[in-house]
Amino acid sequence: MDTIKIPPSQPGPEQTYQEKPAKKTDSKKELLSTLSILIIAPLVAVLLSIFVFQSYEVDGPSMEKTLQHKDRLIVTKTGKTWARIINQDYIPDRYSIIVFDFTGQNSYEVEKKQLIKRVIGLPGDKVVIKDGVVRIYNASHPEGFYPDKEGPEASVISTTEGSLEQTVKAGEVFVLGDNRGNSLDSRTFGTVRADDIIGHLSARIYPFDSIKKF
Repeated sequence: MDTIKIPPSQPGPEQTYQEKPAKKTDSKKELLSTLSILIIAPLVAVLLSIFVFQSYEVDGPSMEKTLQHKDRLIVTKTGKTWARIINQDYIPDRYSIIVFDFTGQNSYEVEKKQLIKRVIGLPGDKVVIKDGVVRIYNASHPEGFYPDKEGPEASVISTTEGSLEQTVKAGEVFVLGDNRGNSLDSRTFGTVRADDIIGHLSARIYPFDSIKKF
């Protein structure tokens, strides 16, 4: 059996064909869009970690039993950022757990690190530690009150070692670790300046079976 091929249609005398140019403009837009994402995404991540929130990992036992070694945390920085904008000291609420910059001296070198502790004393407070108990005197409590009996750490504090009497200055806070028997805190290095505070603890995100909002 013979076969035949159907030839392609030929343009008539009135028909013309024009080759369409490649869409170079669309390719350029896609390239610029991709480059923008690659540049902007890391920048946004850096800005968020500086001004909004940051993830931290607990290193050590000083906040046990509230926080455990290797707990993963989210620390919020918006309060500190806003305080900078309005040119005021950032003073967290009493009982807040904060992260702050610490510079100390050991036997070999100057130590620069970040610590996590609980705010116990605010500006104007007179903090007294005696006979294993913390007592605070201020304008609202001239007779004094016991923060460890009223705050969220009450269930984990049994005694506070040391003997101390200190008035917290403006722009500073007095901090203690919840593990009072094993904590480097204001009993040793004094109050913490507002400028050194990084932010306050807002959540524990790991371990997954211990996720908690603070």
